[in-house]
Amino acid sequence: MFVDIAKIYVKAGDGGDGAVTFHREKYVASGGPDGGDGGRGGNIVFVADTNLSTLADFRYKRKYTALKGENGRGGRCNGKKAEDLVIRVPKGTVIKEQETGRILADISGSEPVIVAKGGKGGFGNTHFATPTRQTPRFAKPGLPGEAFELQLELKLLADVGIVGYPNVGKSTFISVVSEAKPIIANYHFTTLTPVLGVVRMGEDSSFVMADIPGLIEGAHDGLGLGHQFLRHVERCRLLLHIVDVSGSEGRDPKKDFETINDELRKFDPELAKRPMIVAANKCDLTDDETVEEFGRYIEAQGYKFFPIMAAINYQTEPLLKEIQEQLSKLPPITVYEREEAPSVSEEDITKQEVRVTRQDNVFFVECEWLLRVLRTINFDDSESLQYFQRVLIRAGVIDALREAGIKEGDTVSLYDIEFDFVE
Repeated sequence: MFVDIAKIYVKAGDGGDGAVTFHREKYVASGGPDGGDGGRGGNIVFVADTNLSTLADFRYKRKYTALKGENGRGGRCNGKKAEDLVIRVPKGTVIKEQETGRILADISGSEPVIVAKGGKGGFGNTHFATPTRQTPRFAKPGLPGEAFELQLELKLLADVGIVGYPNVGKSTFISVVSEAKPIIANYHFTTLTPVLGVVRMGEDSSFVMADIPGLIEGAHDGLGLGHQFLRHVERCRLLLHIVDVSGSEGRDPKKDFETINDELRKFDPELAKRPMIVAANKCDLTDDETVEEFGRYIEAQGYKFFPIMAAINYQTEPLLKEIQEQLSKLPPITVYEREEAPSVSEEDITKQEVRVTRQDNVFFVECEWLLRVLRTINFDDSESLQYFQRVLIRAGVIDALREAGIKEGDTVSLYDIEFDFVE
């Protein structure tokens, strides 16, 4: 089954927590803090796999989570960083953030691409020792890894895109000029998926051609199969428009040509500006005068025109040579650049949404980030409590409580911790 769109959720690994430990050794006085740092969480990495040609696998598995970094240990031992989670996709897959449509990666090369970065490991209590605070009993939790709802879109990597109405001979043409073996029959929508074929023009020269199925009037609105597969034309450097010049199905070749071009323009205005060559197929089913008249019509619009008979491979060689010549002058296949999001500091990461609910004079606080911080706080240590108070202010908890109407003496419930609010 050919699937070219998939939606998945990815979550990079969280960083490991820093350790709160102290050096203890016989005959060594005041060993001091020696808690190590947490390890980095695993990244989410995408890599192109040339053995894959569809996104069908992502219909059955939609959630991918990398491992958490190892926590720090005593003796200034840092935690081990987690292994990256590698996801294999077909070459040409564009990865977008589902909510914003922002492009995160274009998997068109052979190099692995990090889409979601693992969280940094937290500092151990070694980092918080000062001349006046010699026994810090707190450490820093690891930062959360990046998480995204992603949309994967497969956009075929082809130099030439073959467009035209159904049953005009597109599949026949690609079958005689390349090694592609599409289904060929005398009815509409024989080709239900894009077909790629490599056209070899000599020992060291070749180009990739794609047969794009299903274009009819209204394709940009989803009629036929065009809306589903028009995205595969977007990367093509050159378009080959094949027209049934004989009008064997009762349509006007000129009207066919205008209709398909109009559908391309409505789908993406840039496609209307793409270089195009026009091939008039099924010349054997009409007279020379009709072919010549159609050729003059096409050339008057600035396009190169080639009459062919794909079924018997007639006059396809001059057409292929013209395609090769034009490709030599065109820029390489489009590769989409990553669209960077606004930079986010570590302080911004800790300012996650704070939810405050009130029941009588008790204010319940929920914040995922604070739940991680609570694990590292020693509530029997004054310095650790001061650190926790600074975190509450920085994370916006105090401001959220004030907005909820809290007064001095009211109770704050933070998961399994309760305390009285003091201005």
